[in-house]
Amino acid sequence: MHLSRRQFLRQSALLSASAALGAHAFASAKSRLKIGYSAITWGGNDTQAIQDIASLGFRGIQLRSNAFGPYRNKPSELKALLDAQKLSLVMFSSGNVEIDPAKEESTINYHVAHASFVKALGGTSIQLTNSARPKDRQPTTDELKRLSKVMNEIAKQTADLGIQTSYHNHMNQLGETPEEVDVIVQEMNPKYMKLLLDVAHYHQGGGDPAKAIHQYKDLLYALHLKDVRCPLEGNPNPKAYKFVELGTGNVNLPSVFKALDEIKFNGWGIIELDGVPDTGKTALSCAETSKKFLQSQHIAIG
Repeated sequence: MHLSRRQFLRQSALLSASAALGAHAFASAKSRLKIGYSAITWGGNDTQAIQDIASLGFRGIQLRSNAFGPYRNKPSELKALLDAQKLSLVMFSSGNVEIDPAKEESTINYHVAHASFVKALGGTSIQLTNSARPKDRQPTTDELKRLSKVMNEIAKQTADLGIQTSYHNHMNQLGETPEEVDVIVQEMNPKYMKLLLDVAHYHQGGGDPAKAIHQYKDLLYALHLKDVRCPLEGNPNPKAYKFVELGTGNVNLPSVFKALDEIKFNGWGIIELDGVPDTGKTALSCAETSKKFLQSQHIAIG
């Protein structure tokens, strides 16, 4: 009986250690994903956004091109605001890429100037979008490839500054559907260009974000962690949608986190919410809701 009890205790201890190791491995895997928050929800009030985002414990922030105007000649002032709140600039929304050949040089110069600004802020990367989607037809393959061509040149020049350029898929732009995204990504020069996968835009465009994470794992630089609700109650248009706080929409976010874990992704997942979705809420309260959802998924914030 004495030996049997010793064996039981020893086996129990081994099982406990194994369970603890498993929990640690799970936590370690999840901790590979770094979490940031985008200032877009604050509608241009970047000072408040910086304070609120830091107050919730986030360590990374995404700013938009609206910050370039007031701070382009004094980036040290903006950097001081970020440093005071212990925030790193992990992504900068550089804006629209023109595919009109007559505008190629100006659009490249525009984004390279942003990259120089980001470098002065201690940042590492910019994202590119576009507004060239035709209103009355589907985009052609040549138009999609043209976007990649211009982005490749932008990325080549920003790389000389030590800044990574990434493509952001987006509804109502070139790259709305998974098929369009694939044409664009296949034409990107992997030496210079990377992908910022917006999981809500990809979902709304008809794709499976978890599948895309595996498909583009070698080009995946960052993600927008985002949720979208469709259809909308009271709206007769079945395709109407709006972006909402994490966990309150239709995106299968747990499958996104599982896919990121499976490819051992260790980059930034940036929570983005274009605007406050409902009356009575604030940018801060929306951020709190998304933070609580991530915590429910065992995703560390800081």
